[in-house]
Amino acid sequence: MVLDKGLLTLVGAGPGDPELITLKGLKAIDAADVILYDALANKELLSSNKKALTYYVGKRKGKHSHSQTEINHLIVSNARKGKHVVRLKGGDVSVFARAAEELEYATLFGIETKVIPGISSYSGIAAQHQIPLTRRCENESIWITTGYTCEGEISNDIQYAAQSSATVVIFMGMSKLASIQKEFLQYKPFDYPVAVVQNGTLPNEKQLVTNLGKLSEDVKKNNLENPAILIVGHAVTSTVSKLLSTINESEITA
Repeated sequence: MVLDKGLLTLVGAGPGDPELITLKGLKAIDAADVILYDALANKELLSSNKKALTYYVGKRKGKHSHSQTEINHLIVSNARKGKHVVRLKGGDVSVFARAAEELEYATLFGIETKVIPGISSYSGIAAQHQIPLTRRCENESIWITTGYTCEGEISNDIQYAAQSSATVVIFMGMSKLASIQKEFLQYKPFDYPVAVVQNGTLPNEKQLVTNLGKLSEDVKKNNLENPAILIVGHAVTSTVSKLLSTINESEITA
C-alpha cells in the first residue's frame, strides 16, 4: 500500500499472550508494509502478515538493539516512502512505551499518526490471576510507577507510593529491588503482601507471592528476573486471587 504521506500506527500488543491483542490491532498488523516490534511484543503476531518488512527494535535494560534515534529514523524513512509503518509495542502504548517521542517525531515530518490501544501488562496480568487492583470499600486506587528514572536512579514516586493505601504496581523494578524494598519497609509492615510476575500471560510465566520483608531474598531464591512487574498491597491476598494458594498464611496476613 502506497500512501501520499505515509502512516505510522502505534499498536499495543497486549501483555504477552498473542490472543490478548485487540481485533483492531491485528487488522493494523495485517495492513502494514513495515513492522517495527519490541522485545515485549509477541513475535507470533507477525505471522499474519508475511509480506511486511519487519525490524526487531527491542530494548532491554543495558541491551538495546537500536537506539531511540535509530528507531525514529526507521519510522520516518519508511513512512516518507508512502508506507504504512506499524510500531508494535508490548502492553499498551501509553504506559512506559515512549509513544509520545515517536508520535512527536513522526509529526515533525508531516506523517499521519494513529494509535490503537492494547491491554497493559499491569491490568492483564492482575486480571488473569484474579487480583482485584481495586475493590469497593477496600482499595479505591491504583498507583502505577516505574522502578527507576531516566538517570538510572530509584524513582522518587516510590516513597510516595509506599505511603499510600493504593495497590502499587511497579514496572522495571527488578534492578532496584533492594532499594524499593527498603523504601516500602519504612512505611509498611514486614508481612505486607507482594506478588512478582515474570513473563506474565506467557507459557513460561513465573510467579512469586511473598512479603516485603522477604522480597529480595525470595526473588533471588526463585531466580526471577526481568521482564517482571511487582504488585504490592492487600489485593495480592484477596480471597478471589488465583495466587492465594501459593501463599504461606503464617507469613502473610491480609
